[in-house]
Parts: sequence; C-alpha cells; structure tokens
Amino acid sequence: MSFIYHEDAGDLSFLAGKTVACIGYGNMGRPCALNLHDSGVRVVVADPTEERRLLAAEEGFQVEDIAAATQQADVVMLLVRDEAMPQTYIEHVSPHLRRGQTLIFASAYTIAFGFIEAPTFVDVGLIAARTLGRAVRERFVEGSGYTSFVAVGQDASRQAWNTVLAVARALGALRGGAVEVRFEQEAELDLFLQQAVLPLFYDAIITAANVLIRSGYSPEAVFTELYLSGESGDQLEQASRHGLLNALKLASLPAQYGTLSRAERIDDLKLERIMETTLTEIRSGAFAQEWAREYAAGYPRLRQLLKQRERLDMWELEQQTLEMLRANDREEESDEYIDRSHQDT
Repeated sequence: MSFIYHEDAGDLSFLAGKTVACIGYGNMGRPCALNLHDSGVRVVVADPTEERRLLAAEEGFQVEDIAAATQQADVVMLLVRDEAMPQTYIEHVSPHLRRGQTLIFASAYTIAFGFIEAPTFVDVGLIAARTLGRAVRERFVEGSGYTSFVAVGQDASRQAWNTVLAVARALGALRGGAVEVRFEQEAELDLFLQQAVLPLFYDAIITAANVLIRSGYSPEAVFTELYLSGESGDQLEQASRHGLLNALKLASLPAQYGTLSRAERIDDLKLERIMETTLTEIRSGAFAQEWAREYAAGYPRLRQLLKQRERLDMWELEQQTLEMLRANDREEESDEYIDRSHQDT
C-alpha cells in the first residue's frame, strides 16, 4: 500500500526565507511559479527562451539566467521538457549546485532512465501532477487542488520530505491527495498510460467514427455523441470522484448492461499480452532510448506518424462540427493550449 499525503502534511513555514527557482516557464513551469507565488513563496524564474522570460517579467517575477537562478535558490524545480532537460541540467544547473539545495522534478523520467544523475550532496524530490499544466493553475485558483505523485529519491539533508511536502502544499498538490511512489514507478506508470491505454482510446474513437459515418450517420451527430459533447469526459470525472464501478452505476440500466455484456467480446488475453509487452519496453529502458534517438534526430518518426493521422478525412469533418458547436473564444483558447503543449512539459 502507498502512503497518501494531504494538506496538513505540508508545512509552509519550512519555506520561510527560502527561494525556489523555477527552471522553465512553459506549460507546467508557469502554473507552478504562479501557485508558489500566491502561496507566499519567493520565486525566481529562468527559461531558455526570450519570449517566456519576457512573459515571466511582465507577470512580476524576478527573471535570471538558469545558472544565476540555480545559485540563488534553496530549491530548484526543473520544469523543462524531459528530452531537453539533460542538456539544460548538465550545462546550466549541475555546475552551480551546492550542499543543502533540493532538486525537485515534475516528472521522474530523466532520473528513472539515467539521463540525469544528481550529486550525492543535494536532496532530490518529485512532485508530479496527475493532470495538465493548465489544470494545475485553474484548480489552485478554484481552491480544489489536484492529485499528484510525490517521492524522495535522495535525502542528503535528512529534511527532504519536509521540503517536498512544503513545496507540494504551496503548489496545491496536496489538496487532492499526493500518493507516495518511487521515481521509477512514476515514470513507468506515466508512460504506460500514454502507450497502453490512450492508443486504445484514440483507435476506438477513430474506428467508431468511421463505422458510423459509413453507416449513414451525419459527422456532426457522430462526433458529438462520441466525444465533442463532453459526455465521455463527464463519465471519467465521475469515476475520478466516486470510482470506476460506481460511475458505471450512475448510467442508465441499458447502458450498464450494454457496457458489461459487450465487454465480453474483447479479447482480454490479446490485450493483456500487448500491455505486458508495452510495460516490458518501458521498464527495460528500451522506449527511453528509442525516444532519445528520436529527439536527437529531430523527431522524424513522430512527424511522419502525425502526418499519417492528419491525412484522415475525419479531421476536416471534425473541425467543421467544432466550428458549428463552439464559440470563437473557445476555439482560440483550444488553439493556444495546443501550441503551448507542443512547447514544454
């Protein structure tokens, strides 16, 4: 059983007089910096890109280069993309670390797969939100918080947990419960969701849309029913609050019967083998090495895979349906998020 921390586990007074450096001001870095600031924590921001440095300055933060921010900080939060982080760390962070500092990661990927090895004289912690960067900020402002994973990978000072939990509270990461895991577990679980569960969802939606449109249903009705209405998301939200089975019981009786009886048609053994193979690739580090090669080459296969999907006729029909269903401000907000999601962690 994993231990779960709540709001009372974090003591903000432990951060009194200390400085937190947010290295990265993108999709996750900006929400983290804003949440910390609103919790009364002194924050210094650094980012490799001029555009984001200017944004951070406009929003009232002290902005430094990465080396200077690292030198000033008691806690260094590494919030750049996983694939870009090793170079950033080696060139700009590592040479300036000193005894007594704490490194906190928002993703365990680079530590778990050996791309970063912290010196023995610093504490190493993890605060990994189980949601998107935008939700980290929105739920903090709302007061609801979000669920997270927390870990200590190295406790040189014997105070690492105090620091991690204090920062987690300042971020809003304890309000929804923070599950204690190992670094390796966070990285492996994150990749498993991305590689074993989400592909099934996307493939099922695309296949279902093609079947229904070929059978004479209008694209507008198909896309609305499958996901644009938000009904599927609402069901998942209920599952996050009450559990998967209880969420199913909230559906109509025909829906319960149809879901459970037709699930028997799925080849569980084949699906289990696919998931076991995926997990083996993740845990062995094979995927991490594959992704490192892909990043070093400039993402050639990713670009090819995206182009293949973009050629599907259904996306044009989907966009037409979105234009009819959504107001312009909603579309612009979505486009802005998509742009930012490609830029940073």
